[in-house]
Amino acid sequence: MSDQLAIVPDETGVSSLATLLELYTISEDDIRRIRSFGDIIVPQLDEFVRLFYEWLKKQPEFEEFFPDQETLTYVQKMSRNYWEEFFRHELNDDYIQKRHKVGETHARIGLPLTIYFAAMNFSLKVVTEELYDDSLPLEDYVLAVRAVTKLVHLDTGMVVETYTRMTQEAMTAQSRSLMEMSTPVTQIWEGVLFLPIVGIVDSRRAQEIMNATLAKISQSQSRAFIMDISGVAVVDTAVANYLIKVTKATRLMGCECTISGVSPAIAQTIVELGIDVGTVKTTATMQDALLDAFRRLNLKFGGGR
Repeated sequence: MSDQLAIVPDETGVSSLATLLELYTISEDDIRRIRSFGDIIVPQLDEFVRLFYEWLKKQPEFEEFFPDQETLTYVQKMSRNYWEEFFRHELNDDYIQKRHKVGETHARIGLPLTIYFAAMNFSLKVVTEELYDDSLPLEDYVLAVRAVTKLVHLDTGMVVETYTRMTQEAMTAQSRSLMEMSTPVTQIWEGVLFLPIVGIVDSRRAQEIMNATLAKISQSQSRAFIMDISGVAVVDTAVANYLIKVTKATRLMGCECTISGVSPAIAQTIVELGIDVGTVKTTATMQDALLDAFRRLNLKFGGGR
């Protein structure tokens, strides 16, 4: 077992086996006791599956995640394999990856962590109490249960770590998609871009607006950009400064920006805040901004010049 304790972290940042064993204080003696205790439990895993799924059928999540007998049979087989690996598999990189796969599976199907923790707690009770045959001296039994519990905690920790990471990645991707949807820079006429902004503008969204706008200008070679803020919920110093930065950046790319939808209340707020709007062009309505852009670009309705 000594060579297993020397595994180093990989490039992905996933905890190495050596780090995990140290974190959960799993010694070589613990590993030996887990293997020995497995000699008692593994022959009874069919009984374990029966007891576990009797318990699971009483949980409200059962109907949702096991809609048919085929699914149930497959998952029961996977459960048996899981615990056989728990007691028999060498603690190596493959074991670690298998546990991370369990976390990925739970995250993909959306299994609540609450029921996962409850299931692991019940499973630990079954393997250390209900399936135990009283064949070990009391001291050896206590040490074996302690070792098994440590490995259960390690397994659970890896599953939760992967589950949490995947959930966060999904939320980030969803947030990014919503952010992209909330910054629909659209070419409404030859050389004219339009972006309606609705809701709250924070630093992150402001950066997305900047990125989307500059990318669209580069792609379309547009020379006029209208940013309508009539739907912006709050205009404070930060929001005003963000908007000014966007106008300056577009000007550097040869595209003149006009901020439309400046209501009397917004105008008064900007003045009271003492914000220097400099040469930023503003209009009260989007129609005014569009007419101004057409005049500057010498455009006529119908696309002609």
